[in-house]
Amino acid sequence: MNTRLHCLASLAFTSALLAGTALSSADAFAGVRVCTFPGSPSAPLDRAVAREAFKAAHIEATVLEGAFGASDDDGVSLKELNAALARHCDVIAGFPRSTAADASDSKLKFSRGYLRSGYVSVTTDAAAASANTANVIAATYASPGQLIAVQQKGARLVLENTSESTVDAVVAGHAGRAIVWYPALVAYRLAHPQQRLAVAGTSSPYADWHLVFAFGAKSAALQPRVDAALAAMSADGRLAAMTQQWALPKTAVAATSVGELATSHTQADAFAYRDGPAPTHGPNAYGAALLSAGLSSSAQGGGFIKVDASTASAPSFVSAQVAHGKKLYAGACAKCHGANLEGLNAPALKGPAFAPASGSHLTIGGVFTYMFTNMPADNPGKLKPQDYADLMAYLLNSNGYAAGATKLTADAAKASATPLNAGSAVTVGASQ
Repeated sequence: MNTRLHCLASLAFTSALLAGTALSSADAFAGVRVCTFPGSPSAPLDRAVAREAFKAAHIEATVLEGAFGASDDDGVSLKELNAALARHCDVIAGFPRSTAADASDSKLKFSRGYLRSGYVSVTTDAAAASANTANVIAATYASPGQLIAVQQKGARLVLENTSESTVDAVVAGHAGRAIVWYPALVAYRLAHPQQRLAVAGTSSPYADWHLVFAFGAKSAALQPRVDAALAAMSADGRLAAMTQQWALPKTAVAATSVGELATSHTQADAFAYRDGPAPTHGPNAYGAALLSAGLSSSAQGGGFIKVDASTASAPSFVSAQVAHGKKLYAGACAKCHGANLEGLNAPALKGPAFAPASGSHLTIGGVFTYMFTNMPADNPGKLKPQDYADLMAYLLNSNGYAAGATKLTADAAKASATPLNAGSAVTVGASQ
């Protein structure tokens, strides 16, 4: 945790905004508490950027640790975020945001991004040369890296509990490559400077992330000041100097437009891991909204299940399944995917990043099979098959599909080859 920085203001406007009297005085912002996520490999950078940005914004701030207490295996929930912001923090540094999980429905406000830091493919010369591990990919359990790794056709996954052990799997020869968050690789290199590791880009809706500052309701007024400070730091080179060690190398920044790929085959061929074809369209309205907040749309082309050309209708489900699936989701899924499926520390399950208007590279059966096998992250497969079918009914209904007269079964959901495009709120057809 994980899009490109977008310049929001000219240097002249930034300077005027920083010095302007229309904003609240610095005294009104005295004593701001800035927190970082526990155990995040980017925490040293997050703290450094926070100190410099708040200093540039003329806001007195203290950077704190431990606001979230002990973190469990499946991340920090929106409830925990709100509790931290209510009791211990005014601002959270190092919040990971992407078009796949932007937390736009969380009532938090976000700064522009200060670091683009996505998931990368890591290997060693020995691992790359080994035929025994050529199709073995290591990933950290319940991370976006797992979602990216599973997209590789014919791949065999090695799931590890930490980013460090994920890279270790490659170093030890247990996997041919690893999919990890780039700041975790930076931290690994600092701890193991003797290791020589090769890095290549990944291209997936789950690969591209920005680190931002998150503001609760009480601190929302800080956001314009911090944004202006970050813009000034970007313009005068301070931000680039601070993030240089953490920024994705050129070999890991994937081309995102058809034009780039068409005119630079050498660049495209440099990526050892690609998830599906390049996008055939520009950013949609959802991506445009993120552009205005300092994020741009990530590649929409790939998906972990390839679809056929079938125009078959979606499998049918009944309204009672939607209601039951919603209850199951609240108890088993919302902590990571957001109370409204908006994405938090796991991808969104609603909207164009999940179910685009057309051209989806996910199938209903593929999504169901992945969910049935790998979710919930803290206890995969703990639900009954019919419960997973009811969850699928809830996801379909939330993405524009209306209930029908036939109950959705697990077998019908698994067998569906229908592309997961956004529905139009019409009654779905017969089960596939």
